[in-house]
Amino acid sequence: MADGARHTSRWSDALGSLSARLLVAFLIPTLLFVALAGSAVYQLARAILEEELGTSLSAIAAATASQVNGERMLTVEPGDDVTGTRTWRNLVRTLEAVREASGVRRVYAVDAQGRVRVDVGGGLPVGVEVPELARDRLELARVFAGERAASQVLFTGTDGLLYKTGYAPVRHEGRVVGAVGVEGSAAFFGPLQRLSRTFTTMGAVVLAALAVIALLTARGLARPLRRLMDSALRIGRGDLTTPVPPEPTREIGVLARELEVMRGALESRDRQLKMMLAGVAHEVRNPIGGIALFSGILQEDLQAGAHSEAGEHVKRIQREVAYLQRIVEDFLAFAREQPLARAPVGAPELLSSACELLAVEAGARGVAVEVEAAPAVLEADGSLLTAALVNLVKNAVQASPEGGKVRVSGAAADGRYTIQVRDAGPGVPEPERERIFEPFFTTREKGTGLGLPLARKIALAHGGELRLASAPGDTTFILTLPLGNGSVSSSR
Repeated sequence: MADGARHTSRWSDALGSLSARLLVAFLIPTLLFVALAGSAVYQLARAILEEELGTSLSAIAAATASQVNGERMLTVEPGDDVTGTRTWRNLVRTLEAVREASGVRRVYAVDAQGRVRVDVGGGLPVGVEVPELARDRLELARVFAGERAASQVLFTGTDGLLYKTGYAPVRHEGRVVGAVGVEGSAAFFGPLQRLSRTFTTMGAVVLAALAVIALLTARGLARPLRRLMDSALRIGRGDLTTPVPPEPTREIGVLARELEVMRGALESRDRQLKMMLAGVAHEVRNPIGGIALFSGILQEDLQAGAHSEAGEHVKRIQREVAYLQRIVEDFLAFAREQPLARAPVGAPELLSSACELLAVEAGARGVAVEVEAAPAVLEADGSLLTAALVNLVKNAVQASPEGGKVRVSGAAADGRYTIQVRDAGPGVPEPERERIFEPFFTTREKGTGLGLPLARKIALAHGGELRLASAPGDTTFILTLPLGNGSVSSSR
């Protein structure tokens, strides 16, 4: 049963493959078309040739009947063919001449009752009823009514060939007294059958050619699709490092490019997630270690009765907890994906509110924060932009020397609003400039390294950009945002 199931599965896979489906899609319609067209052409040609043969035979019969004297034909009696009467011989010569001239098989004349008067080529004696007339009763009824007619069906002679009979009336004094029948061979059936065989052979050749074309086309399509399938399976199994190979076919090439873009995005997201997890683990380890250390010291002091130092240990534990809480909040703020709540935001008010939030910290460090913003309206999420600006201004305040100054300015130009946060700190060393926007990269002992990456992420979500221009004594973060209803993404 297992072997049978595997065999059935193989057949199911084979029939479900692209090659098999294309083969069926090519061959079945073509086979039906060839069969129907061949049959229709054959039947039409046969009908036309039969009709033409019947018309020719009935015309020969009419020409023969015009040479037959109806009165003399009726005088032929049974036995005249034995004695060879003069009237009978004259009729035989007339019909024989027609037979030889037209090349037909048989010519005969009958009276109104269907009895033979003369039969050239058939050998029936005078007075005998012709058996074939029973087959063509309807045609004979028309003939005896004064019309020409031909048998509707072909019949097989004693020689195995197909024949047809044409009839015409024999008249005497304006009335029909008999009929002439002319049997001719349907010799056209030989060439017609050869034509049918030729058509069948050509149809088989065309089907074979189409089968080859279908197989080649299917293979040409299946190979790149199979490569795409393998790439998709690799991505599904977690292999995000192997690139998706490009494909030359336009449509499949688009799929390959989009799949490569998706792989790159997943790889970047996976790398970022691993880096974030490693950063969180690294950053969390220090405050947890401090909490464990100071809580152990606190326990020992309490057991020893040294209550005077307990308060200091509790404060240290609280500082470590606060730092740990800030790490978690920064991580959640950076990792959280949330829609932008866009609304008109005044640029001067935005910059002023962000600077006010850092007024206490800047005052404690003796750093002055100056704001100079040109009037403009931004279509943005005010809370997120405020968070981004707070990170930029906070970074500038912390980098500034005591008594230094941080300048925050904003100006509109060419449909964009540019915000600059400038400080007079030592600047960012060249090797660190490439990494400053990487998550968890920081040069400060208590920094999480998420402030600048978060600010850049918020800028990109608004359709803007954040870049750095740094030199010793002059470091500037430049945040550029679209003005008004810019064509940017509404979510991040």
